[in-house]
Amino acid sequence: MASNISASGAEQFVEERLLNGLFTGPLLQHKELLDMLEDVDVRYPRQRTLLHVGVGLGKGDWVQELLARGADTDITDDSQQNALFSAEKMLQQFPDDAERSRVLNLVRLVHRRDKVILRRLEASSSRSTDHVTPVASPECDIASLKSSVDSLRREMKSLVRQLSSSLEELKEQVCGRDALLPCLEEAVMSTAEDVTCIKCGLIGEASFSQPTSNPAEARQECVDAMMRKTRIVYGSGVDGMRRLYERMYDGDEFTTSIIKFLSGDGWVRVMVDFKSESIVRMKEKVVRLGGTQESGSNWNTFCDFESETVYLGAKDCSGNSEKVVCRRLAWALSQLSQKLIFDNEGRPHITGDEEREREWMKAIKELEERRKRGEELDVFIKFALDGKTPKAKVCWLAAAVPSIIADYGSTRGRSLLQQQAPLLFSLYSNNVMGTLIASAKVGPMSISYAFFFTSWS
Repeated sequence: MASNISASGAEQFVEERLLNGLFTGPLLQHKELLDMLEDVDVRYPRQRTLLHVGVGLGKGDWVQELLARGADTDITDDSQQNALFSAEKMLQQFPDDAERSRVLNLVRLVHRRDKVILRRLEASSSRSTDHVTPVASPECDIASLKSSVDSLRREMKSLVRQLSSSLEELKEQVCGRDALLPCLEEAVMSTAEDVTCIKCGLIGEASFSQPTSNPAEARQECVDAMMRKTRIVYGSGVDGMRRLYERMYDGDEFTTSIIKFLSGDGWVRVMVDFKSESIVRMKEKVVRLGGTQESGSNWNTFCDFESETVYLGAKDCSGNSEKVVCRRLAWALSQLSQKLIFDNEGRPHITGDEEREREWMKAIKELEERRKRGEELDVFIKFALDGKTPKAKVCWLAAAVPSIIADYGSTRGRSLLQQQAPLLFSLYSNNVMGTLIASAKVGPMSISYAFFFTSWS
């Protein structure tokens, strides 16, 4: 049975199982798999390593173990951030988080150690060439020193692999080879669906293991996934947040598609303050889409595109107030979904689609003329029209559609949009929602466990 697993396939499963474990469990439950890892700096989507993910999640035990195994703190991801920069950024965002402080100290210590090694190599090289006519340029010397550091890292990784190999041999002597491989196969097969989901969440794609015919099960999976992405920073409101997600899922296809899509994305997170109507305690300053900076006290919800985080002030989220809070949440989550599916700074169309851009500009112009004539417009539409830049206007205007649906309900909300903003309603229905639905395929176990979401990056 175990012999059917190829060496390369087993290695891939080990890497994916480790990533799953980093998101969902403590180090001790997965340390044996870490021993099997061939390269501790293996790259995942967005060019992130396990160290990047561990730092983002604020998991000190994982970070300490990865650093001890030679993880490189200078490797940068797609956003050109190394582990040290990410650790510093996370502590700034969560200054009272002791675990993130520990992570920063660990990464900083190893980073400094590596710099000391580099300086010593540089000094040693300088001394050895004191009596030799220089023939290489300073740039070549620096490149040579960096190469030496990389060689030391490779040597360290090689030693770790040798130790891991020795450990495996010892295990085989104690337990027997045939007893180990079935265990590995069982672990791999039992989490194969979870691994598929991790991939889908990290790459931003959705994938089926098997389609579900049970709507209640699909709904539960989506809501559970969103709860794993949510951190209640102040107050107690687990039940309240669950009701908000259920309300959005049950409300209308407009809001359902947002929940389905975001529940499968591996980097989304939601931070909530249940003791305040503003987000200022979680985010003191916000930068509007127009580039101006404002106090977080002026915002009760905010979508931070850079960190793919939604902030929500949810005080008194009960009774009639729950509908108001749900509307704010839908507005912010809609912006985030637009950013993720179109990758165009929150605009509801892809970069370079001039025809679609003209249509959205036409919708803005139509609504501005309606406002000049004194016609009634929803408050979120008015807010969007007050945006300081075209980007802000079009992003917020598109997000106003699901927020209106969440506030008024499916029948009344659609009727209001048809009456006040027919072109806006048509554009969102045909372009944004259609893309969301196509990207949000939900089946059993197809929701990513990637929950940066109790202490994420």
